[in-house]
Amino acid sequence: MNRTALVTGITGQDGGYLAKLLLGKGYRVFGLMERSTRYAFANLDYLGITGEVDYLDGDMTDEASLVQALRQARPDEIYNLAAQSFVGTSWRQPIVSTEVNAVGVLRLLDAMRHFVPAARFYQASTSEMFGNSHEDGLQTENTPFHPRSPYAIAKLYAYWIVNNYKESYGLFCANGILFNHESPIRGREFVTRKITDAVARIKHGLLDRLGLGNLDSERDWGFAGDYVDAMWRMLQQEQPGNYIISTGETHSIREFLSMAFAHAGIDDWEKYVYIDPAHKRPAELHSLRGKSDKARKELGWKPQVSFEELVRMMVDADLERVAKEKAAK
Repeated sequence: MNRTALVTGITGQDGGYLAKLLLGKGYRVFGLMERSTRYAFANLDYLGITGEVDYLDGDMTDEASLVQALRQARPDEIYNLAAQSFVGTSWRQPIVSTEVNAVGVLRLLDAMRHFVPAARFYQASTSEMFGNSHEDGLQTENTPFHPRSPYAIAKLYAYWIVNNYKESYGLFCANGILFNHESPIRGREFVTRKITDAVARIKHGLLDRLGLGNLDSERDWGFAGDYVDAMWRMLQQEQPGNYIISTGETHSIREFLSMAFAHAGIDDWEKYVYIDPAHKRPAELHSLRGKSDKARKELGWKPQVSFEELVRMMVDADLERVAKEKAAK
């Protein structure tokens, strides 16, 4: 009999790529969506899977809706990807970010404990929990946490409550500590997509300049399609664990800019980029670089898409998208 999965955050970047992966493996996929008169299916449309998912109304701040979703789906696997996922917004909306990213996870875990205790649970944790803490320039599963934003603090609560429910109730719960992962359907509020979208608009004569924050920030960037494969692998293990998922390489925002503009055939990117103080964070993260040896050894996972391939993929997709928008006007 085919397995069933419930994916929260189904319309986000990771939700879309994960749903596509699971459908390809023969799963029946239920997607939890916030109640709305207009659902945002753009990402699922892009991936060509909109009509293949069963949709359920639900909200991470409403425990009754989570219970109802679990009772309807009766999932074998639960992937919790729902979140207020933008670090910058968490400074402006810390309470909402905490309600969804921290307490919402507790609500879902408790509903699982009562109604589908045999299910396997994946929690989308984040490298932001480390802050600037590292060991020899790398973050590992044993690196001390030092979150530096309301987003990261809420995610750290979720990380520990997942561990607590695993240890207290014997639930199969895994934390995936994912480093930055991008794609052509990354939200435009994130710096990588902000850059590639701007590059496409500048190329097509629709934009003159791009405002950014700290160009010296370094991140460990991978492809979202690779990272959702790691999520699935975590729930196929005999015993649950916590895993870092990363490429082990760091690149600065300057490098991303240079490569993105060059791929679009635009020379001298500095002419188009200015520093906008509005994009500076109250507490900056300087560098994130993960050591994913445990995942590579135990899960048999490794990234398939290089940094250069990722940048080209995102630029090409936005060039095509903006060209269509321009032609439609």
